[in-house]
Amino acid sequence: MNNLLIKNGRIIDPASGRNQNGDIFIADGRISAGPAGGDFETIDAAGLVVAPGLIDIHVHLREPGQSRKETIATGTRAASAGGFTSIVAMPNTTPSADSAATITWIRERAARDAVVNVFCTGAITKDLKGEELAPFGSLAAAGVVALTDDGRCIQNHEVMRRAVEYARMFGLPVMDHCQDYSLVGDGVMHEGEWSLRLGLPGWPRMGEEMIVARNIMLAELCRSPIHCQHISSGGSVRLLREARARGIPISGEVCPHHIALTDASLRGYNTNFKMNPPLRSEDDIEAIIGGIADGTLNILCSDHAPHAAYEKEVEFDQAPFGITGLESEFAIFCDILVHRRKAISLDRLIALYTIEPANLLRLDRGTLAPGAPGDVTLIDPDLEWTFDKSRSLSLSHNTPFHGHTWKGRAVATVVAGKPVWSLPKTA
Repeated sequence: MNNLLIKNGRIIDPASGRNQNGDIFIADGRISAGPAGGDFETIDAAGLVVAPGLIDIHVHLREPGQSRKETIATGTRAASAGGFTSIVAMPNTTPSADSAATITWIRERAARDAVVNVFCTGAITKDLKGEELAPFGSLAAAGVVALTDDGRCIQNHEVMRRAVEYARMFGLPVMDHCQDYSLVGDGVMHEGEWSLRLGLPGWPRMGEEMIVARNIMLAELCRSPIHCQHISSGGSVRLLREARARGIPISGEVCPHHIALTDASLRGYNTNFKMNPPLRSEDDIEAIIGGIADGTLNILCSDHAPHAAYEKEVEFDQAPFGITGLESEFAIFCDILVHRRKAISLDRLIALYTIEPANLLRLDRGTLAPGAPGDVTLIDPDLEWTFDKSRSLSLSHNTPFHGHTWKGRAVATVVAGKPVWSLPKTA
């Protein structure tokens, strides 16, 4: 089996509060308290941080049905190159992941093709239409870890209430793409000065904030967790902060583009800067970073949304929303939050990618405790490097970060004691 010794590294395991130099043993694919005999492959981690395997809870793998954009094989290779040992797949596939049959197909394909762990979410409503609830019982039996209509948002509050109550019966958190269609309309970028300058329809902050407020009230009423996806608005941060202070089971996540870029980036009509929710203002960035620093926003992720080149090479308002992110996200957060802004420590950054998502989704991951799965990420927090999309392992290259230089990078990824990726010496 997979026996591995990672020696001489700085071990950071926020789940146990461990931050010290030492060795990690993995025997038969699981963390071991010490050498248990037999032969061990060895990795010398001198000068590196040894962390629990990073988890990204918001990834679009596109299979089944959209393999022109990404496949489970290519998406998981990109994840490994970003330092991720576990990713959570969204259900907006073709067909939608609203049945046990589709979930089973994804899991079987992942068992065959994936190089990292793939956890599935199930759709809240049939075909993501926001009208009729999907069969939560059979989805739970098929192994989903959460429910979401990501990419779409349930507009009917009664349907959403029943979804949260039904999900509670199976111990499943609900994750929600927060977008009020009546307020957003045909908006394609943040409503503000730059939307006026560019003559593009605006997507107002309130379009997110109204649904965040709805979810807070439902989480309080139903006493069941709701997780707000890809928070972009300072107003949403304020709402979540107040609700969490009152003990409401509500949480939020942040994507790297929402702290690295503003709506001014769209001045050239480059569709690689088009995402949903959109890039917002400097004030929103300040509020989001403040929310990460004080624990209001407790999970980081990519919203990795690959699209084929021809799909993005159209007029701005006709292009699909979404960008890739698995290979650049950790570096962006490390550079901005730890190095430049000093908003959080490296320990906390690792927690936001390990124990926090593991707790939300009740995964047996996110720790280096003996007996845990042998998933490990090796990190060089001081490595300066430039992102080159031509070297990306993703099938699609729709990124706004080509040519950007960041400080901090995952340099090796281990899944169940097996090294699945390491930084090429020429990178």
